[in-house]
Parts: sequence; C-alpha cells; structure tokens
Amino acid sequence: MTNRGDVPTGGATDLLSSSVLHISSAQAVSCTDLRVEYLRAPIAIGTDTPRFSWIVDHPQDAYEIVVARGAEPIWSSGPVESPQTSLVEYAGAALASDTDYTWRVRSRADAGGWSDWASSTFGTGLLDAADWSAAWVEPDQQDAVVERWSILDWIRGLGPQEPLEERLRPPQLLRHPFALGERPVRARLYATARGAYAATVNGLPADDQVLAPGSDTYEHRISVQTYDVTDALVEGENVLGVALADGWWAGRLGLTGSSAQYGTRTSAIWQLHVEYADGGSEVIGSGSGVRSSPGPWAYADLFVGEQFDRRAVPVGWDRPGFSDEGWTPVVEVGRDHALLKAFTGEPIRRVLELPAIEVVETPEGAIVDFGQVIAGRVRLRLHDTSPGQRIVLEHTETLAPGGSWFDNIQGINKEQTDIFVAAGDDDEWEPEFTFHGFRYARVTGLHAPLNRDDIVAVVIASDLEQTGAFSASDPRLDRLHQNVVWSQRGNFVSIPTDCPQREKVGWTGDIQAFVGAAANNAQVVPFLTRWLENLRADQLPDGRIPIFSPRSPFDADAAANAQGIGSIVAAAGWSDAIAIVPWTLYERYGDRRLLEHNYDALIRWIQYQRRTAASELPEALIDTALAPDRRARQALLYNTGAHFGDWLTPSTMEGKPVHEAIGIAPALTSEYLAPMFQARTLSIAARWADVLGRTADAAALATAAADVRAAFAAEYVDADGDLPVRLQGVYVLALAFDMVPTALRARTAARLVELVRERGNRLDTGFLSTPYLLDVLYDNGHPDVARALLWQSEMPSWLYEVDRGATTIWETWDAISPDGTIRPMSLNHYAPGAVDDVLFRRLAGIRSTSPGYRTAVIEPDLDSGLEHVHAHVGTPYGPLVVFWKRTGDGVEITVEVPVGVRAELVAAGHTVPLPSGTSTCTFPS
Repeated sequence: MTNRGDVPTGGATDLLSSSVLHISSAQAVSCTDLRVEYLRAPIAIGTDTPRFSWIVDHPQDAYEIVVARGAEPIWSSGPVESPQTSLVEYAGAALASDTDYTWRVRSRADAGGWSDWASSTFGTGLLDAADWSAAWVEPDQQDAVVERWSILDWIRGLGPQEPLEERLRPPQLLRHPFALGERPVRARLYATARGAYAATVNGLPADDQVLAPGSDTYEHRISVQTYDVTDALVEGENVLGVALADGWWAGRLGLTGSSAQYGTRTSAIWQLHVEYADGGSEVIGSGSGVRSSPGPWAYADLFVGEQFDRRAVPVGWDRPGFSDEGWTPVVEVGRDHALLKAFTGEPIRRVLELPAIEVVETPEGAIVDFGQVIAGRVRLRLHDTSPGQRIVLEHTETLAPGGSWFDNIQGINKEQTDIFVAAGDDDEWEPEFTFHGFRYARVTGLHAPLNRDDIVAVVIASDLEQTGAFSASDPRLDRLHQNVVWSQRGNFVSIPTDCPQREKVGWTGDIQAFVGAAANNAQVVPFLTRWLENLRADQLPDGRIPIFSPRSPFDADAAANAQGIGSIVAAAGWSDAIAIVPWTLYERYGDRRLLEHNYDALIRWIQYQRRTAASELPEALIDTALAPDRRARQALLYNTGAHFGDWLTPSTMEGKPVHEAIGIAPALTSEYLAPMFQARTLSIAARWADVLGRTADAAALATAAADVRAAFAAEYVDADGDLPVRLQGVYVLALAFDMVPTALRARTAARLVELVRERGNRLDTGFLSTPYLLDVLYDNGHPDVARALLWQSEMPSWLYEVDRGATTIWETWDAISPDGTIRPMSLNHYAPGAVDDVLFRRLAGIRSTSPGYRTAVIEPDLDSGLEHVHAHVGTPYGPLVVFWKRTGDGVEITVEVPVGVRAELVAAGHTVPLPSGTSTCTFPS
C-alpha cells in the first residue's frame, strides 16, 4: 500500500522530496521455518538442551513452546513474554538418547491474539559414551605405509621412490549379517570409523552422504553419523555392509602429502537401534560376528586418487544370501567410546552436477572442460567396454596457454588420478573415497571418442544451506562474487580448508579472514561450531592455538623437528581465529553459546600471549640496554617468535621463486602484526566477557587492550603517524585495529593512500590485511581509493583474476601471470575472497548493528559507479533484502525487512527508519 503517513516525521517528507515510501506487510499470523539447532527436523542432534527457532510474520510479544515424546508432553515453556524467536533454549528434563520428539510453537502478536500452533520434529543421537556397547572392529589388513616428508622435501620436489602400488593399500569390505524377528517401526544406525566409510543396509545406501565421518582431530573426538534405515530392514535375514578406506585417518594429507597421520590401521564401530510395533527394542552392534575382505579397490586415497576394478566386486556382498566363506573374521580392538560425539550440522554430499561444456580429443586423451573449478570427482558412463580395459581420469585446475594438459599443483602424492578397470559391457563409475580440486579432466583408455553426455563433474561439499546472494550491474562483480561462493563451497568440505587439491587442511588464518563473507553466503554456524570443537581440542596445554585444525600427531612431530616456517605451531592472526571466528558468528547470528563454549580457550590463548610478551624481546633488542619505561612497554607486546606475518604480500613475491619469496613478508611484518592482533583479540575478549556478564574480566581485558595499544604506539608509531615498514598491510591493520593515536590517524591513512598510489592504485596486502583494506579506506575518508582498488583490473587485483577467466579465488594474485605463465599455486583459496563481505556491506549496504541482525543499517554506496545492486543475507528472522537502482532523475532503493529486525536506511545524507515488510524510497540526484 502507499501511505505517506508512514513516512518518518522531523523533515523526512522534505528530504524525500517528491518520493513516496511504499510499505507492504503480511496480514496472516503464523510461525514458519521451525528449526532445532539451526536445522529443519534433524534426526540426531548432539545436545540434551537444544534451542528452538522460528520465523514470524507479525511483531511478537509472547511465545509458547511444547515438547513431547510421542503423545506425552515433557516440557512446556508456558506463555513467555518475549519477542525472541531465535535460539530459545529447552529448559525441561534432560532429553534421552536415541529418541524422537515433536515440538510445537505459537506466537502472540503485539496487542493481538495467538497464532495457530506450528509443529515439527527432532531426534537425539547417542548423547553419552554409556549409550555405547559395540566394539571397534578392525578388518584384516596390512599396515598403511608410513611416509614422512618435510616442507623442505616438498620445496625440493622430493618424493617416494617406490612404485605407487607398493605404497598404497586397498579399502576393506566389512559384512555384518543379523536377523530380525519382525520388521521394525523405527531403526537408527549409529556409525563411525577411523578412516572413511560408506554404509549400506541390504544393499541400499544408508544415506546420501559421502566421505563419512569427515575430518576430525581423532585423538580427541570422532564424529558419529546417524542414519534412518527403517525402510531398508526386513523381517528375517539382513546385512549391514561397510566399505572402509584410509580417509583422513591413515591417508595422505597436508602440504607434504605424508601418510598415516593418525594411525596405520583402519577400524569402524556401529550400533543399530531397532524398535518394534509392540514396544520392544534391541541393539545390534559391531563385534566378532563381522567378517571382512579386500574390496574391488587396489587403493583409495584422498590425495592420490583411487583405482577400482569392476571385475573384483563381490556381487551381493552386502545383501542376504551371499556366501562369505573365505572372508576373514574381524578383530575386536576395544570398546573405547569416550571420544565418540554425535555429528551435528550438514554432512558432505554430492551437492551439484556440472555437465561437460567442451571435450577436445588429443593424442594424449580427451580433455574435458567443466567450466568451473570445483572440489569433487568425475562420474563416467562407459559403453561396450572390454574386460580389463583400463580407463584413467586425471584432474587439473587449469590448462597451459595453448590448451594442452598442465598440472598446476606440484608436490608429493598429489597425483589426483583415478583409474577404472572395466568388467565389460556398459557401465557407470564414480570414485567413492577421494575428491580432487579441478576444472579439467583428461580421460585416456577409451576405445572410442568420448561423448560429452557421458561425463559429468560431481561437486561435493558440506551441504550447507545457501542463505545469501549478490548481483550488480557490473558483471565482473557478479563473477567475483560467484568465484567466492565456489571457493567457499570447494573448501567447506567437512572442515574449512585452505585448498581442495594440495593440502585439504583446516588453516585457522584462512577462516578467520573469511568468516564474515562465509556467513553472508551460507548458514555456517553448525559447520563452524563443529570445527571450533576440534580447534579447542587441539589447543596446546600452554594455551597456544595451532595454525590449523584438525592437527595430527604427525603435524606435532613435524613442527617439533623443523626449522623456520615449518616449525610454527601458533601464529599471530592464525591463532587469533579462536577470538575472531566465534565473535563474528555471534555478531551475525546472536548465538551466545558460541561465546560460552569458546571463552576458556580464548583466555588461555591471551594468557599465552601475555606470558610470552613478558619473557621475550624482539631479536634486535635482546642485547640492548633498555630504559625502564621502554622495557615495561615491551613486556606488554606479543612481538616475538616465528609468525607468517602478512603472508604472500604481493611486492615481496614479485620476481622471485616461491620458496625464496614466502619468507620475506613474515620477516618484515611479524613483529608489528603480532601485537596488533594481540590488541584486537583483547578488545574482542573484553566485549565477549561483557556479553557473558563477566564484568571484572571485561574491565581487565579492556584495560589490557588499551595498554597494548599505548605501548605499540609508543614503540612503533612516529610523530608523523608512520610505521617502521612501508607496506600497505602494516598500515591497514594499524588503522583497522586502532593502533594509531586518534590525532595521527589522518596522517597514517594519508600515508596508506600514498602507498596505494605508488603501486598504481593496486593492492599490496597479504592474507591478514587484505580483508580490512577497503573498509579502512572507506572509514578513514578515502572511499574513492577503495573503489579504485576494487575496480582495478591490473595485477594484483580481484578483477584481474576475473578478467583472466578465474572461476574461483586464487591463492596468489599472480597464479597466472599476464603472459600466461602458471605458477605452482592453488587456484582455489577462499581467503583473499574476504572482499565479498565488502560487496554486501558497502555496495549493497547491509550491515548488522547488533548481534543477530536485531538491528541493521542499510547504507549502500550510491557513488560506486554502479547502476544497480541486488543482495540479500539470511538473518535469524528471515532474509534481509536490498535492491537499489539508478533512475532517470535519482535513485530508488527497495528494502525487505523481516519481522524482528529494526532497520534504518542511510542514503543521500539522510536516515529513514524502515518498518517490517517491503519499503521503497526514491531520492533525487
């Protein structure tokens, strides 16, 4: 409807001139989108105190929740006077394990009546180690070959000398027959493995997930998957089948491609809980009744790939009636259940399929272009094969400039090659226990040219709900945004990894830089909550937060025996992920539990920084007689030790081999960046403690942050606002983290602008500073420079990559140089894509101003040069949508505000409150 009466008073009518504010609002009163722990109808949450969320289409002043087990209510909140619709905590008696519940909610409108009840369901997993009785079972197997390679070996290109087949081993098949007296009415399979596994029941997949249980810090926790297998079970004989491969437990992983990082022998455990119509139940667990045999794989490795022989498939092995004579009884290897944790969130799935856009036949095979760099594998349809025919699939992210095959990922055990051995006739095959980072595949061994319709790329990722979108009048920005989304998808595979082809490792520095952008694009809280549990488990006794998580025993040994960069265990910026990731998620989702669970780990990291600061001096000062006041200042600053600094700063990389260049930025910047992140973490911790009601902690932490900033300014900021190193990143972080006294900020910002201009309006920031670059320029009076950097098309820049045909975010800005030279770097690293957050917050103007978007500001950059921008983000209350466009005589801005969010529009020098629903404002030029 059109209603001038809704236009704000106090001059608002004048400021809008002849414009009209159009408002539409829903009339129905209802609750929708019911969730438990962020998920719709989850079957196995991992907590006995879940939280409930829903969306309303009316301003709520009260709610009521009822939870029931069957027909019996077990908890009612009663009417609660509150507008809260997100993360309302269950407050009844402890929930039981392995139990299905229903819940319903109703909402009362302001000065109105109650909505109808809305209902949903949830279930619990096995919540306690005491719920387990099954044994871990280990199939007959050879020990995995232990390969240990150092970073120096990787740099030198060293690798194993033994043939591949001598260094790899086959996955095993485990067969568990059992009988049921009748068909159950409910059946849940709880399973996990030390390795990667796939479960079937009577020949049917237990679920559509892949590569379970995913990556964990297995020394401390192992995720348990829950499957609803009710429909697969029958009265009489049944068979549970498990295919078990090395996975993250014993396979190759990390920069060096070393194997057996947690163990040399795989094992699995499961329990099948069945319930019958008469109320009876039983539990069937893994144990001595399981038999095993090598499967049809010669090997299956996350890095190397897999080789599968169709002729060796024991047909019917996971169904009743199969004779397992000759199979070997498994060995029970204990009933250690303490580490078993119910998996929460979304598992890894096949989330998309991409058709081939081009197939080029060459003398070396058919080269297939899928048009997009992904994490995943290829599914191939075969015709008229001959027995023993060997088809080879190779994978790469890019081709040589002339279109010939080129492998851009160098290192040990990075073959990314899958091999299929045919049994004859028509067939179809997709690898099971590996995934690759690629855009192109090369297929050899076919008897005829490859038909484009017979090959697809299968995208795998943790199946996160996509909650945000961005588009603009400049198609290059659209492509940049899509590149970020694809890099996020390709690296959110069980954990947030750095790259899906060379390392597959959960680097903390990458996700702390990117978490804001990640939260715009997808629902990431359960995914990152589970990763944070791993990170806390990996925290060292002295408080250090490791540079990546999960962290294996091999990783610990490798760091202890290395020198230089390879010896780094904790690092400024990287380790500060324990502060930045939970706090950013709290800001975007309002989830207080994230703060509660991570507070102790945060404080222990801060204490480590303090102890180190008090006991160490920078190398240049060790033999210097320091005045008492300077020694006191230095004792406050965490500015020693080995760090990565502003990693991969462009000017430090130019014209040098990678192995020589990577140490330059750390040497130049670490002493300054470490105390900057120390101050940033202290400030976050002070606000964090305040939220949790720890007022004494909050005051002490705020004081400590101020002391560190004052000491830093006295030691490193001169009277002109200059810093010791003339690199953009140092200036960016000094401004972003308030390390420069207020009176000098304008000078420091001006010097940053000079540095940008000296580089021809090109960025020269590394991993740690790039996420803050444009915001610092916007916030310090230089939006024109920020825009020039964003629209820069010469290297290094985001749009240079776009113009070069990038479909993901590159690890380095010059991964492909202007002359076409390809460096041995990843083409799928999301960290530099943190700029995507700027697209949402600056160009679209969507900014949360209180936790969980309870309040928000819409302040688009109307001077960006764009003709239109359309974006939305997911909030706990529903999508917050912005669409602005230039018209003939001004600009039109349409905003959709979900009920529960208080928003205001800041544009053309004015502030306009926005009601719930859809509003359109027009402003004259």
